[in-house]
Amino acid sequence: MTGDLPTARGRIAIAAVLGAMTLVVLDAGIANVALPSLARALRAAPAEAVLIVTAYQTALVMALLPCAALGERFGNRQVFLGGVALFTAASVLCALSPTLPWLLAARFVQGLGAAVVMALGVALLRHCVPQARLGAAIGWNALTVALASAAAPSLGALILSVAAWPWLWAVNLPIGLAVLLAGRALPVAPGSGARLDRLSIGLTGGVFAGLVIGAELLATAPAAALVLLSIAALGLTALVRRERPKAAPMIPLDLLRSRPFRISVIASACCFTGQAAALVALPFHLQHGLGQTPLAAGLYMTPWPLCVALTATLAGRLAERVSTAGLCAIGGGCLALGLTAAALWPLQSEPSLIVPITVLCGLGFGLFQVPNNRSMFLAAPLGRSGAAGGLQGTARLTGQTAGAVVMTLLFSLTSQTAAPRIGLGIGAAMALLAGLVSLLRRPDRHRDALA
Repeated sequence: MTGDLPTARGRIAIAAVLGAMTLVVLDAGIANVALPSLARALRAAPAEAVLIVTAYQTALVMALLPCAALGERFGNRQVFLGGVALFTAASVLCALSPTLPWLLAARFVQGLGAAVVMALGVALLRHCVPQARLGAAIGWNALTVALASAAAPSLGALILSVAAWPWLWAVNLPIGLAVLLAGRALPVAPGSGARLDRLSIGLTGGVFAGLVIGAELLATAPAAALVLLSIAALGLTALVRRERPKAAPMIPLDLLRSRPFRISVIASACCFTGQAAALVALPFHLQHGLGQTPLAAGLYMTPWPLCVALTATLAGRLAERVSTAGLCAIGGGCLALGLTAAALWPLQSEPSLIVPITVLCGLGFGLFQVPNNRSMFLAAPLGRSGAAGGLQGTARLTGQTAGAVVMTLLFSLTSQTAAPRIGLGIGAAMALLAGLVSLLRRPDRHRDALA
């Protein structure tokens, strides 16, 4: 039963989940900032070096829903610890990689381990706290992700300043071992024992791989992209038909029949699309439009994740007392207002005015994310928490991919000066849409808990 863990053991279990989430988020951010150094060290072209990130992200989006199904089949605790072990072992392989192809293969395996952590992390938190404290627990998770995201670039730069690139991944070993040790305190929830559908797992991986790779090729190879996207659409149709009759389908169609859950997923995808487009557009706007150095641009953007971190715990408490629809609408509105100001405000004479704008963006995103995720998980039965976590991660990655594709197309079709402003405007529109979609929830916040 939720929240039955002893206090000390419960704290260790929560620390294990948040530690694993820190490991996964830090690793993604560190790899991004290290790409130029990795390209030089491995004698790779910049486009080839980007595959270090793409391999990880592709594995992640392919495996989220299958990993959620594995958690429900064998038990969330066992699968979660297996995912942490896989991620840690793959980190060692990354550090030992002699060539780029070896590193890409290790990064793909890392992505599979990260998918387990992202799919089952909040599901396990739900077993560690009483239902009334779920909003606070999701706030802790959001705080952890935001702080790790903010720290990753600086940590990556620090490691590279004192050590060779393999240490970017070697440092994961002691952290991973500590998480595995603390993970012994995680609650043991028996799996359903349901039979795994291998064909559905294969279809799921193929569909999302086709969507991600096809989306990335839209700007450079549109014909190949359309072929991949068409195949992915056909695969998705076949997958839905195969999964529809099941009581607990891998693509959680059963959960999507719940109005609060469905609205939360749609709103999440919209908000992450806006956020991703903005986070790609803003550095270009600051450097090309406002003439800032890369260091200054990074400092101007830092308030965004810091405000998400500061807002997350407050939003978690508010979500237990205030209407989810109202909080999400306010959050989406603040994010939209901030992005609109970034796109339209005449900042050339005083670039520092971007600071209150990024503060507003971080405040808005934090106010939206935590209540929306809380609503999503409360709308799912406890036994389907893994599936809810998998779909939540899928909505996030789908939105982030869509936002990146939007910016890629804008840079292909317009100038480097115009594209960031247009991208910020599109980001504002998607954030506002996320807030408006959230208002479609039932006005009684306690109904979010019905599923």
